Amino acid sequence: MSHENSLLNKLEGIRLRYEEVSEQITNPAVISDTKRYVKLTKEYKELSKVVKARNEYKNILDNIASTRQILKEETDPEMKEMAKMELDELEDKLPDFEEEIKLLLIPSDPQDAKNAVLEIRAGTGGDEASIFAGDLFRMYTKYCEGRGWKIEITNANEGTSGGYKEIVMNVTGEGVYGILKYESGVHRVQRVPQTETQGRVHTSAATVAVLPEAEEFDIELKTEDIRKDTYCSSGPGGQSVNTTYSAIRLTHIPSGIVVTCQDQKSQLKNLDKAMAELRTRLYNLEYQKYLDEISSQRKTMVSSGDRSAKIRTYNYPQGRVTDHRINLTLYNLSAIMDGDIQEIIDKLVIEENAERLKASEM
Repeated sequence: MSHENSLLNKLEGIRLRYEEVSEQITNPAVISDTKRYVKLTKEYKELSKVVKARNEYKNILDNIASTRQILKEETDPEMKEMAKMELDELEDKLPDFEEEIKLLLIPSDPQDAKNAVLEIRAGTGGDEASIFAGDLFRMYTKYCEGRGWKIEITNANEGTSGGYKEIVMNVTGEGVYGILKYESGVHRVQRVPQTETQGRVHTSAATVAVLPEAEEFDIELKTEDIRKDTYCSSGPGGQSVNTTYSAIRLTHIPSGIVVTCQDQKSQLKNLDKAMAELRTRLYNLEYQKYLDEISSQRKTMVSSGDRSAKIRTYNYPQGRVTDHRINLTLYNLSAIMDGDIQEIIDKLVIEENAERLKASEM
């Protein structure tokens, strides 16, 4: 049995599952069970991509077979020549198409489709690190706007000379986590600080962490495990702001995780946001175990989420950006700082896919 047929067999199993899921999502009993319905519609969307590719693949194979048949039986030299050209063309197309299908068959990380929580924290380098964290925030804001994603800041702590000591935001849109996850790690900047009179190049750093947002049914939170404190939200706006206890601090007693939200005027809105963030953080304790497990199996593990790994250097004097995970150097720093990071992400995705293919064939 040829590898073509074994691939077709795999695809046939998926086609059957696709039909089964299509039937289930029209079933009233399934529709009324929200949890199950959401899961199945996601699966339906994933499977339909594979089934579409399967139909094209089957089409190519059928055409190859019928063209071979024509070549065998045809006596007219001109028709034979045409059939031969068509066969060459189809057979050229086949290997690439098979590679594409193999990639589609690797189960994608179920987290990829989720929204994300993006955190940027100033690292070593004092004021300059906060300013750089602010530059990264602007870079991501521009990038997300370009993709039509929505950003909502939940917590921000400004630096003394501009930028942020830390800023936490929710990013919502199509497949956010699967793209932004490559940004997790330490980002390093080399430049002459605005605060520096001597004009020497300094190195500072900021840490970026991207977490998949937990959905309602990912994590069960028990009320008795949470301690809730309210306090005065600090911020611009003079005296009146300080009279409302709208800021919320939640402490999850079993894990010791603390989240704060002081972005909204209303205490209830802040509570909702803080609960969502707490759910995400707890979920990520579990998710991190899963990441550690994979990164031990995959060598480059581009998106391992290892928060302490130095992933990228932004060198201002030379106008270059280097991504250390894939040894990629680009000389368009100002465009990148303006949010043009798609090229880097695309190359990281390619590398990750190559790793996943290798892992699946082992």
